[in-house]
Amino acid sequence: MRTAVVLFTRDLRVRDNPALAAACAAAEQVVPLFVLDPRLRGISPNRALFLHQSLTDLRETLRRKGADLVVREGEPVAEAIRLAREVGAEGIALAADVSGYARRREQRLDRECERHRISLRLLPGTTVVPPGGVRPGGGGDHYRVFSPYHRAWESARWRDEAATPHKITLPPGIAVGRLPKAPDSESPGAAPGGESEGQRRLKAWLRHLGPYDDLHDQMAMDGTSRLSGYLRFGCVSPLAVANAAREIGGPGPDAFVRQLCWRDFYYQATAAFPAMSTEAYRKAGDYRWRADEDALKHWQDGSTGVPVVDAGMRQLRAEGWMHNRARLITASFLTKHLGLDWRDGVKWFFRWLIDGDVPNNSGNWQWVAGTGHDTRPHRRFNPIRQAERFDPDGAYVRRYVPELKSVDGKAVHQPWRLPEAVRSGLDYPGPLESHRDDAVWLRP
Repeated sequence: MRTAVVLFTRDLRVRDNPALAAACAAAEQVVPLFVLDPRLRGISPNRALFLHQSLTDLRETLRRKGADLVVREGEPVAEAIRLAREVGAEGIALAADVSGYARRREQRLDRECERHRISLRLLPGTTVVPPGGVRPGGGGDHYRVFSPYHRAWESARWRDEAATPHKITLPPGIAVGRLPKAPDSESPGAAPGGESEGQRRLKAWLRHLGPYDDLHDQMAMDGTSRLSGYLRFGCVSPLAVANAAREIGGPGPDAFVRQLCWRDFYYQATAAFPAMSTEAYRKAGDYRWRADEDALKHWQDGSTGVPVVDAGMRQLRAEGWMHNRARLITASFLTKHLGLDWRDGVKWFFRWLIDGDVPNNSGNWQWVAGTGHDTRPHRRFNPIRQAERFDPDGAYVRRYVPELKSVDGKAVHQPWRLPEAVRSGLDYPGPLESHRDDAVWLRP
């Protein structure tokens, strides 16, 4: 093959990129392409900025290898086919994905490639084990319970990491196109995007991975990887991350790899149930949720009067990220204490989270709400007990709720100034004191 196009989507890296490696192995000339789809504008300013930074970094890396990132704007399939015909490409390579948007894009691309007699290769790369790579016995299309999936996932043969191309040759005469101006940041503490930054953070994280199983729930400590945004955009390879943690070994790395397995679990579930963001996976758990715009607004603004909930929601806005334990507490508070629809939580998290994606964001929200894969869907979480356990000296709360910085000890976790909309909502599913704490929000 003389020329191939690589359509980058959520694999914005050159290390362990099967689509890029396959194209470089099969073709003399390779055209790296990213298409800016106008339909996705405005969904999340934080993700838009992270994407821009990641594309800028990818372009610089490709230039060092003798190529460039070709940027087009429009409908991705139409632009990919147009460019392939322009350069006489015989093939297009693409990383397979699972969201409804991604699946529709793949189906359209398959039809258009067949019509124009261009070969299409869908490669792995967004997960450790591809969705469908392991299946339950008895003919099921996907695992509905995590534990058996985890056993099958751990015993599966993982693919070899793809080789990083040393040199990439771009066909002559291509107008590479410009990236648009970087959007403004809405979260001043947001992490920067890009493979270079992702690799730097991964290397630093691996040096401190040992106590992960003991520290990852402690909200005031930097005991989690904060790699979720880099995994979401494919700035780091989930397989390479899992392999690196496995090489270290021990309780901490094992616990971290288990979180990567949870990520894969939701990807295989979403592949089978693409409506994960809008429809209850477990219909019996989709209750008659209350509609209360005032209570929802207090939750969104971090002004519920429940300190740990407000701290989590304010961290979300400040950083475009929230601690894994705080995600659990805030999601449970919305659904199990205020009785509000989990879909409102999905939308708000999508609005701010850099790592927001359909499988993990929506799958975890459904798990907490009792509509998803949880085998104990009626569990609830007491935010006060959770705060006392996972923020014992109140450092996390004081960091994000400065109004309480002078409150001493565990008193910082007690509800204060509860708005009427929140107070009346708490009487709907039951008072705070009636709920026990349990479980964990799953996010590497």
